[in-house]
This record gives sequence, structure tokens and C-alpha cells, in this order.
Amino acid sequence: MTSAKKPVVGLTGGIASGKSVAARVLAGLGVGIVDADQLAREVVAPGSEGLAAVVAAFGSEVLTADGSLDREKVAARVFREPDARKILQAITHPRIGMRSAERLAELAKTATPYVVYDAPLLVEVGAYKGMDALIVIAAPRETQIARAVARDGMAPDEAERRIAAQLPLADKVAVADYVVNNDGSLEALEDAVRATHQRILERFGLSKRS
Repeated sequence: MTSAKKPVVGLTGGIASGKSVAARVLAGLGVGIVDADQLAREVVAPGSEGLAAVVAAFGSEVLTADGSLDREKVAARVFREPDARKILQAITHPRIGMRSAERLAELAKTATPYVVYDAPLLVEVGAYKGMDALIVIAAPRETQIARAVARDGMAPDEAERRIAAQLPLADKVAVADYVVNNDGSLEALEDAVRATHQRILERFGLSKRS
């Protein structure tokens, strides 16, 4: 089944907001997902031009023993140093953009009713403006910190720094078409995502896939 154009819906949220859970639920409903975090891993895979550029910018200390990128070490640095973050984004964002376009074109040929572009910085870089709609997963700051500590073993002060480095949640909510508040149980989040999916289907006149 092919289609020349499928609606592209952005999906974003802060660290430990529940965005990955939302993407999983939508995938289970038959929605095609383009995961920017996965693409970010691909463009700096061992042997890639992207990885060579990162090493040239930050030094070989950002590599693990097997020659792959130490993502946690790089993340800790760029969240502390805004200039380092800009350098990393200048290396990775164009490469991620190219891969994203390829994935979106591939998904346009499938039976997915619409495509979700799942990325943490859609609002920060203005990419949401070129999409048909935007979903923001919103969680209270204290909930984000608690989840980051429990899920990733992150120190509370590091979680605070990473949240502070991102655009305030209110700014993301202000430009969202759909806001999913994740301040309750996992089941409540999943239900809210399913309800949002149905609203999107209705908005674009698409048949229900569940």
C-alpha cells in the first residue's frame, strides 16, 4: 500500500517524561515511528563519518574501549557546556536530518495512517513547524527527576542540569496541538496516548487502526 503523503506528527517531551512509552503505544496502534534518538546512534556508529567528526571535536576520550561513542560521557559534557552542545548538534543534526527524510519516505509507502517523528528537541530547533501536528508529553519536574534517578541511575543534580538545559516545558506546551499529561500511572499514560491517537485519526480523516 502506498501513499504520496502521510501526515507527520511530532512527539516530544522533556527527559524522563514518558515519551518513549508514548511512542511504543503508538507503534502498537500501527503508527510508523521515526526515532531521532536511534538515528542519532546510527550517525555516530563505529566507522562512520559522524563519529570521526565527534572525535575530532571532542578528543578520543569520548570513545569506549571498543571504539564506540561513550554517549553518557558526551551527554554529561554537552549538558554542562552549551558551546559543546552546539558543536555536537552541528555535527549530528544534518546527518540525522538526512536519515529522517529517508525513513519518512520509506514509511510513506506503508499502511501506517500517519508517521510520528519522535525527538527531544523538536521545539528547540523549530522542526515542529514543518510538521502537521505536535504531541507534547508533559510531566512535573519532580516526577522527571525521580524517574531519571530510578530509571537511569542518574544523580539528582545531574537530572536537574539536564532538565535545565532543555526548553521549559511551558514553552513546549504552548505550541502543542495535543498535550498528554503524564503525572499518574503507566496505564493512565497509555490510555491518554490511545485517546490522542484517535483524535489525530479524526482530525486527518483517517480510518482507525488499533
